[in-house]
Amino acid sequence: MSHPTHGAPHASAACQAALGAAGRAWHVIPLRPNSKIPAFPNHPADACDRTDPWCCAGHVDWETRATTDPDRIRRGWARIPYGVGIACGPSHLVVIDLDTPKPDDRRPPQWQIPGVVDGHDVFATVCEQAGQPIPLDTYTVATPTGGTHLYYRHPDHGPTLRNTTGGRPGSLGWKIDTRAGGGQVVAAGTTINGRTYRVVRDVDPAPLPGWLAERLTPRPLPPERPARVNLATDRRGRYLHKAVTEQVGIVRNAAEGGRNHTLYMSAQVLGQLVAGGSLTAEDVTALLTQAALDTGLTAHETARTIASGLRAGTRRPRSVAA
Repeated sequence: MSHPTHGAPHASAACQAALGAAGRAWHVIPLRPNSKIPAFPNHPADACDRTDPWCCAGHVDWETRATTDPDRIRRGWARIPYGVGIACGPSHLVVIDLDTPKPDDRRPPQWQIPGVVDGHDVFATVCEQAGQPIPLDTYTVATPTGGTHLYYRHPDHGPTLRNTTGGRPGSLGWKIDTRAGGGQVVAAGTTINGRTYRVVRDVDPAPLPGWLAERLTPRPLPPERPARVNLATDRRGRYLHKAVTEQVGIVRNAAEGGRNHTLYMSAQVLGQLVAGGSLTAEDVTALLTQAALDTGLTAHETARTIASGLRAGTRRPRSVAA
């Protein structure tokens, strides 16, 4: 089904592609020219100094900045030949990326099946093993390297699906990535190094089949004991307890879009006490990790941000007198 682009006749091809995606209610972001990397923000959360106008109240990531506003899109793509990315989470999309192997890729033993040579074959096999038809009647984009992006509507109910990486736990299989909440894909019409992503089936995205949604649903983490810090009950212990509780509360109450930066700042504050010998890095990491995961941050970004904040805190040791 065709959708209006709302673009002026002289608009660049990339701008037209962004407007076309926005016309489908898909949230778009600019990508660095000839790259799949978001152009903004141009700094990670742990290096945010709040000089970026979007970050004056805390770090704002690319997913939060994604837009469907035609005026913002026209301004954003007016001068620089940015590529176009689609933020899958706010666009309510799940994109299955069927990739082709690189020359040095080796098939894992479980996929050394006659006739299985790439992500397309693996996906067909996964569908066959599930007793399901291959769900190809959906919006489809061909990638410049011979891959395929299959777009589906995210389920209206159930947990939010996240990204998966082919061959890792939770994925559909070798050479199949998925992009959903927290992920983005390169939009059709974007050219990278002279090669263009192009639409090969222009229909509305089909609903993600229920059996695939079930396969892609993140498995719950095993139950863990609540992280605790045992502190003395004297004046020094009460001060440290208050400092820890305050920072954990700040992380738990951080606004969406600023959670990573808030986590970094709290890790930095408590890292000063770690450097001064008043707290241990293990205790601080356990408490902040639990708080961050509860807000929806991923385990990977949580671990990286806390470690970075603790390192920054060690540059200004602070001890608490007894």
